Amino acid sequence: FSPAGPEQRRDGEGDPEGEPAAELLEKLQHPSAEVREYACASISKLLQQKHVIPAFLQRDVVRCLGPLLMDHSLAVRETAAGALRNLSACGGFEVCDDMVTKDIMTPLVALLKECSTGLDANQLSPKKCREMNKNYIEDIANEAINLLWNVCECNNTAVSIFNKEGCLESVLHYMKKFSTNVDLAISVANCLQAVTEDNPDLLSSFNASAQQVLETVMLCPETTMKHILLRTLIAGTIWNIKDTIPPGSLGSMVNAILKIFSESLAIDAGETIIRMNEAEKNRLKLAAETETEENMSDVIDNDVLSEDDGMEEIPKGKVRRENDISDLLPSDKWELKEVTALLMAQQTALEIIVNMCCSEDPSDDEWEELSSSDESDLFMENSYNEGSGLLMSPLCLSDEVNSAFLNNLIPKKILEKTAFPNSVALDICMHNPSWKPLIKKLNAVQCRALTCLHSILLVSDVDCLGGASALQSLAEHLSQLVFSKMELPTDTEFLEAITSALRALLQTMASKNISQCMTPEQLLALCEASIHSSNASVRVNVVSILGISGSVLAKGQDTAETLKMIGKFLLEVAMKESSLVVAGEALDALFDVFADGKEAEKAAVQIKLLPALKEFQPVFKMRMRKEGKGQYSTDQLCVLDNVKMNLRRFIAYQETLGKTPT
Repeated sequence: FSPAGPEQRRDGEGDPEGEPAAELLEKLQHPSAEVREYACASISKLLQQKHVIPAFLQRDVVRCLGPLLMDHSLAVRETAAGALRNLSACGGFEVCDDMVTKDIMTPLVALLKECSTGLDANQLSPKKCREMNKNYIEDIANEAINLLWNVCECNNTAVSIFNKEGCLESVLHYMKKFSTNVDLAISVANCLQAVTEDNPDLLSSFNASAQQVLETVMLCPETTMKHILLRTLIAGTIWNIKDTIPPGSLGSMVNAILKIFSESLAIDAGETIIRMNEAEKNRLKLAAETETEENMSDVIDNDVLSEDDGMEEIPKGKVRRENDISDLLPSDKWELKEVTALLMAQQTALEIIVNMCCSEDPSDDEWEELSSSDESDLFMENSYNEGSGLLMSPLCLSDEVNSAFLNNLIPKKILEKTAFPNSVALDICMHNPSWKPLIKKLNAVQCRALTCLHSILLVSDVDCLGGASALQSLAEHLSQLVFSKMELPTDTEFLEAITSALRALLQTMASKNISQCMTPEQLLALCEASIHSSNASVRVNVVSILGISGSVLAKGQDTAETLKMIGKFLLEVAMKESSLVVAGEALDALFDVFADGKEAEKAAVQIKLLPALKEFQPVFKMRMRKEGKGQYSTDQLCVLDNVKMNLRRFIAYQETLGKTPT
């Protein structure tokens, strides 16, 4: 690592952020540790504002802060690590790439290893030394681990360095502090989940000792929300390294993971917000009463206190921690931290479930182990609730791992998370500035649950989903989510999640000739509102939904008028859509709707489908030649090639029907 001082250039009026950036970076070279600490803390605060980041990057902030990770002052190390953490978190992928290019990993790895050694050294130090230094070392480690997590999540080179430098041993050493420092353990668990994803080179490092550390954390009996989050993250890590688990232990491992997810998803986040908010109010009220009593005591004992004032200095680190700008939440907001931890645990669990649904098949021996587990029987007992048939039956998938997973999970809990958040809890968050960010997290959990539901529908057998009645009830539930409010939803993330789930559900119902509860008019309204979304996936989903609905209607009686509306809508999308992928999906939907049936033939003639497609065919071919290369992936181009071929065939098919207008 080659440290570089800040540029000496002073900016003109065109760069108002430049001068303070240059001045602070210059202070990083000051001989006084207190000045360096102040500069790091100030930079850390400024870097949380995205518009300020370019001014610091232009002055090589990474190479200025990097050497301070090994500063002789522990306070400087912590604030420097915090500043770099904020830079990596607020700067995004490109900034993280730049940080790795400028060799931030060298001092970071050195710091992590030194802190790891320092954890043990502190335990052997005198009590006074431990009181002064233990929190410093663990707090430095926490900032460093978060920085490591951010860069490894964004940059493959950072992950390769993590593997090569043997960072796993140091990181796992921090995890052993979970019983006394759960915040540090959560940071480690987040980092582990990131570095173990799609990283086969790291698997050999997970020996029996490493796995024992993870297993110990998973079995931790603590019931706080932070510990639930910790166990959920560790469960995700163990799923990532499942290839290292002996086949004979795979069943118990999967069941242990599912038990943790079940525990997390069973908690009502809305009720927890209400309860924790009340606890915060009571705590603050008690603190205010206590402070009043202490102030009265101060007046009485003022002379005595004046004599002792300054005799016992409060540890400097403790004062600074209360205002540590790298912390996501102030240290006194423990109720808010608990709710935040719960929502992160639920979001993480749902994301991992999606990955589990897409997992590869195990061997026959592994499946036997999964099927015969005692815990599997326990979860199957819990998965039945008489009188509530909706998705309560065990979900059987074609893939054995997915089958075992769904037999254990109790899908009802996933379905519950797809509902809109508790209105009372939302009201609490809306009127409390520090709790307001929870609204976004509540919505994220709902969206992840819908995505999870989408994955389950894609891989599940209809009978094991609960049969036709359960699917119709699910359709009614999703319909309520879309149409229960005065206006149709506009949030992009929610729209993508709900339309993906609807698309999978309607496709499943159509394939089994199960009647749909949503009217064509409702679906058209949803499509017309969503087709203008900036998210191409939303647009793809809605035209596909319309295609599925139209193909079902084409088999019925007296549906020509509705098919005309659907056909006109899909034709307009195909011809005017800016994205070739969405246009291709609209053409595919047209092929499905007008593939067969007397009503479809009648509607096709009335909307002049054949001449419209014949006129559009060369336009589509030309767009593919001009826009195809460079803008779309290989898979997308393959799909578009198929659409082009099917368009030619569909036109030929329509011509054979003798439907060309005279």
